[in-house]
Amino acid sequence: MLKDVHAISFTTDIWSSDVCPMSLLSLTSHWVDRESTFTPRSAVLHANEFRGSHTGKSIAEAIEEMLVKWKIPKSNVHVVLRDNASNMKKAMDEMDVASLGCFAHTLQLVVHEGLLSQRSVSDALANGRKIVGHFKHSPLATTRLEDIQKDLQMPTKRLHQDVATRWNSTYYMVESLLEQKRSISAYGADHDLPVTLTSYQWALLEKIIIVLAPFEELTRQISSSTSSAAEVIPSVTVLKRLLARENEGDTGIKTMKTTLLEAVQKRFKTIENEPLYAVATLLDPRFKDRYFTGADSNKNAKDALTQEVEKMEAALLSRTTPEGAETVPENPHKAPRLEAQPDSSSSSRKSSLKGLFEEILQEHDEERGASSTSTQVQNQIQTYLTEQTVPRSDSPFQYWGVNQIRFPTLAATAAKFLCAPCTSVDSERLFSVASNIIDARRNRLGGERAEMLIFLKKNLPLLLKL
Repeated sequence: MLKDVHAISFTTDIWSSDVCPMSLLSLTSHWVDRESTFTPRSAVLHANEFRGSHTGKSIAEAIEEMLVKWKIPKSNVHVVLRDNASNMKKAMDEMDVASLGCFAHTLQLVVHEGLLSQRSVSDALANGRKIVGHFKHSPLATTRLEDIQKDLQMPTKRLHQDVATRWNSTYYMVESLLEQKRSISAYGADHDLPVTLTSYQWALLEKIIIVLAPFEELTRQISSSTSSAAEVIPSVTVLKRLLARENEGDTGIKTMKTTLLEAVQKRFKTIENEPLYAVATLLDPRFKDRYFTGADSNKNAKDALTQEVEKMEAALLSRTTPEGAETVPENPHKAPRLEAQPDSSSSSRKSSLKGLFEEILQEHDEERGASSTSTQVQNQIQTYLTEQTVPRSDSPFQYWGVNQIRFPTLAATAAKFLCAPCTSVDSERLFSVASNIIDARRNRLGGERAEMLIFLKKNLPLLLKL
């Protein structure tokens, strides 16, 4: 499947086992199968045992060996999604390939810096964490709480334990505490708790939920298997507008919103000037050029797209067979550097972002007016951009599958840029499989055998579908 693909994106990460002294370095590939109506594909290539120090140089050498094994030239590497660790950044620099940090990891830093680092908030969360831990570590306490829930005619649910490295797990913990506020209060009246939440802290937790709800919704969306780098700029634009807007219900949470807005602006200050994100956004028919906040960044994005389309057109012509049939273009240009919960709950949650996405689209449609004159080179781009965007619920891959006859060069460029995910979630999901394979009862499993099992587990469903 990979041998005829000339634009492949990758995600990579390092996992260390808790039950044995073993680390694994993953490499997951992502591409668009243009032969099957523009279908996005992904496959695990490696989960190699990674020995020695985790330096940037050693990581780069290991990944380069993986690419050689699969006969993938570095010219075919569109971008590598990684975490924000310095050794990963250095490894990509050593390899001389384009790379991007995980969008979900950056959101984690935004939420922590903008909200969770506040003293009153961290104290309330620490007390909530102790209460959850009390029930997690005591079967008797859990049984008593469940009995109280039944007496109060409440659903029997357990409290959610958070994880320090996943801010959205803290959101779910607070949500579960608020949902069980009555039963926890009734339990505290008859039994000892390690700490109790004051009325002020309960109110603070309610405000935290209100402020973080858009971030939680966004994290779920970008963690899906079909999300792409095109979603980063629109998501940041919507977040900024939401946090900057004052509502009547903001009493008591204005400071939280302000600190989060400052954190978003700081972390994503140059996001619109990143060619990999900008061109991908333009090539997503749901967004196009409607979500750029500055005229300069909008112009730079279109200039970058024009250059990419011109190079793709040249590559298409150079790869034309003697009979005149076009083949998949190779990657002619490397752009410059520029926990997710189950989806079953998404339908029951009210979206706080949908209206803002539509609002921004409507503003740009009103401002566009008469289209500017197009040069011969930009004709295909201009026609595409002046058409209406498709609904956000539609698939951009399905759009290009239908319209690649109308816009052949644009479609080929879209296949290159939309294959890039916006997070490294796929690598982390792979390590969830790894932790199930290398467990306490199989802690002597060798790295090579573990990689075989991971490879089969992750890739067999893909092969069986084909």
